[in-house]
Amino acid sequence: MNRKLYESELKVMEVLWREGEASAKQIAETLKGEVGWSKTTTYTVIKKCVDKGAIERSEPGFVCRAKISREEAQRCETDELIDRMYGGRADRLIAALLDGGRIGPEELARLRALVDGAEK
Repeated sequence: MNRKLYESELKVMEVLWREGEASAKQIAETLKGEVGWSKTTTYTVIKKCVDKGAIERSEPGFVCRAKISREEAQRCETDELIDRMYGGRADRLIAALLDGGRIGPEELARLRALVDGAEK
């Protein structure tokens, strides 16, 4: 099952993660308002998500439910980023975040607590 979700697919998934379940029509109406997509575009993206196993649909009403969690999608994206940009080394990603000033004092304290918890 291919879990790589592209930006357009993540927009559909965001609706489902927020709503729990929704008909394709409801998703299309939501995304028309949020990003200006046509119904056809939304249905095409939903089909791609169904084909990837990220969404299950049921009848009547073409009701869609997420089959993967937001956390699972985040893990997939993070793993791909680490592999592609940091040679599979998570410590290099953390070093880049630290060097880039993206981690403030509160976040750094939370990271220390996470590391301490992982070592136990």
